Amino acid sequence: MRRRTLLSLASASAVGTALAACGSAVTGEDPDSGSGSGTDGTVRVGHLPSALFAPLYVADSMGYFEDEGITLELTPLQSGQDGVPMLSNDQLDVMVAGFSAGMFNALEQGLAFKVVGSMGISPGDPENSPTALEVRQELIDDGTVSTVADLEGRTIGVAGGPGATGGYLLAAMLEEGGLTLNDVEISNLATPDQEPAITNGSVDAATPSAPFSSSMEEAGVASPIAVPAQGTTGTGVIYSETFVTAEHAQGFFTALAKGAQELSEDGTQSDDVYQILSDTLGQDIEVLKSSPMYTYLPDLAPQPDQLEAMQSVWIEAEQITYSEPLDVAEIVETSFAEGASA
Repeated sequence: MRRRTLLSLASASAVGTALAACGSAVTGEDPDSGSGSGTDGTVRVGHLPSALFAPLYVADSMGYFEDEGITLELTPLQSGQDGVPMLSNDQLDVMVAGFSAGMFNALEQGLAFKVVGSMGISPGDPENSPTALEVRQELIDDGTVSTVADLEGRTIGVAGGPGATGGYLLAAMLEEGGLTLNDVEISNLATPDQEPAITNGSVDAATPSAPFSSSMEEAGVASPIAVPAQGTTGTGVIYSETFVTAEHAQGFFTALAKGAQELSEDGTQSDDVYQILSDTLGQDIEVLKSSPMYTYLPDLAPQPDQLEAMQSVWIEAEQITYSEPLDVAEIVETSFAEGASA
């Protein structure tokens, strides 16, 4: 199961450095400085600087937010969980990021916000998936691990740990072998740290995203054994409770959906899109072209079935502090995606 390879190991390391340093390229004003809720046309957006959220950057660069009378104020986040209290305190209007067990815990504890859209969705293509379950090559070569089921009891590196988006994606891949998160040991490892951990044997497998997954394969230290099934997603768009009823709420989402419609269904983008991502994120354009990308729904409709699956996975893994599932219908607002389609 060999997927498109990256240019080199050095290129992957450079991407990690670029992602860590790209805040200055995309940061707007301090999140406390705006008037809030888009009342003056300014919409404060928390995001994780990554090509995973390409619709946001493409829509901005192509002037779709400007067409709606919106000025973006971009605030980079370390994780989606960091933005949850900022949404609830009206320091942010919108968050474009990964979902987490902490998000569900916050909702159960009374914090108010709405999931209004989706972001990257797995294509389910073993040859061209942005995320893969990479297994240490020596375990593959000696036959110790030949199926997902063989990972039972082994240590797997996941960015953010079991309660993060990566934990859910791992659970989706483990399901192929009849395993759950409780059947493996999970090591919380940032994506750039996963290849060194695989190489020195401190973990048996890892769940890197492109270009780090391709880098492992090219270096010969790991091979992919599974990818998330088609339709799997752990990321999306969240509105603060105040912004849901704000003047520019629909316009923001419509512009965001137009950005998604500029992206191709097969994950290979136009030169213009690659240039936008390179300029925005500070990544080498050839690395971007060599890295598999997620797909996007043209209306970025939220995926309540995926939220239900996440909640179930995290309750079973005891990453969620409650046992009675929340009603996902009360968390999701579909009207903005419907408005974008119209």
